[in-house]
Amino acid sequence: MAPPMSARRLLEALRDEGLHVVEVGDWRHHNRNHIGPWGPVHGVMIHHTVTSGAQTTVRICRDGYEDLPGPLCHGVITKDGRVHLVGYGRANHAGAGDDDVLRAVVAENRLPSDNEANTDGNRHFYGFECENLGDGVDPWPDAQLTAVEKASAAICRAHGWTERSVIGHLEWRPGKSDPRGFAMGWMRERIGARLS
Repeated sequence: MAPPMSARRLLEALRDEGLHVVEVGDWRHHNRNHIGPWGPVHGVMIHHTVTSGAQTTVRICRDGYEDLPGPLCHGVITKDGRVHLVGYGRANHAGAGDDDVLRAVVAENRLPSDNEANTDGNRHFYGFECENLGDGVDPWPDAQLTAVEKASAAICRAHGWTERSVIGHLEWRPGKSDPRGFAMGWMRERIGARLS
């Protein structure tokens, strides 16, 4: 079990990994903590946004929707490889997922198939939304994929985790497809290589 990093340490960890980080508004105090606790944290979750355009994507992820208030993640990774920090604390990104998957992430074991949604993921994961339409056609530029790798590695490095602590939303909750356009196993290999 690990308490979340402080907002300052999160920012430092991302920058130390060589990322271009954009601080959006009062991101350090923008959260859903009044709904429930954030932490202990056990991993990093990667998503796609089903949006296009950096400015629109960042705004939506920060503010959310009428029926799903923001922040919808901690950081937004746009196609240019920038990480836009939009929240710190509990965020509406993971939703409910499979407790067997959470146990595997905690133990850093191979992931089982997700077949139920009985556990609060917003409490236990850092979340990164990635600007992509999620249709399997919209490209993932090298700069963006490298930023996904670096952001995930930064958090794993700070907590002493391996790449097995990084999962996609599709591995957490039945019926989810994100991120679509690259394989999470391949991304974990990249993260593992960076960590070693």
